[in-house]
Amino acid sequence: MAELAEPTQRIDVRQIPPPQRHPLIFSAFDGLAPGAALELVNDHDPVPLYFQFDRQRSGRFRWDYLDAGPELWRVRITQLGGGQAGEASTTGSSCCGSCSCR
Repeated sequence: MAELAEPTQRIDVRQIPPPQRHPLIFSAFDGLAPGAALELVNDHDPVPLYFQFDRQRSGRFRWDYLDAGPELWRVRITQLGGGQAGEASTTGSSCCGSCSCR
């Protein structure tokens, strides 16, 4: 199994308003160099975010749970490359439609 990158940035979204969470996470991810990772901290399983990553950044990320609840979730999201750093999604809004950010 490949060695996991140490996160270069930690994003704790528990105190961030829901409409700001996904744009912040995608912006941070898009700024990562290939092989770099960020750590996401949340109060619920961010599986809707995983599916959004899969739709909008398919093949460009690795998703590893570090803690999986029930009160705290930590996920390491690694940039695999395959796109330009800072490249915006062309699939629409940064909202996954599965959370309460609307």
